[in-house]
Amino acid sequence: MNRFEYQVTTHSAETLKRVVYFCSEKGECGIQEVPGNETTMLVDIMNEQGAEGWELVQLFFGKDGILAVWKKPIPYEPTSE
Repeated sequence: MNRFEYQVTTHSAETLKRVVYFCSEKGECGIQEVPGNETTMLVDIMNEQGAEGWELVQLFFGKDGILAVWKKPIPYEPTSE
C-alpha cells in the first residue's frame, strides 16, 4: 500500500508578478499574460521540489500569489508482528 507525506508551499505575487489565472462566469479557466521568464521561475520552483522527491499535486492561484500542494512517497516499512 502506497503512503505519502504532503507539503504545502506559498510563493508570493512579488515573485510571479504577471502570472494571471482566471475563470469566467461560464467556468472557462485559463492563464493569460505570462512572460517567458515567469514560466521559467515556476519551472525552477517545481524542479527544486522535484529534486527533493516532491511531486506537484495542485496549484492554486490567488491575488497574493500561488499555493502549491506537493506529495512524496513514504517508504513502506513492514511491521514485525
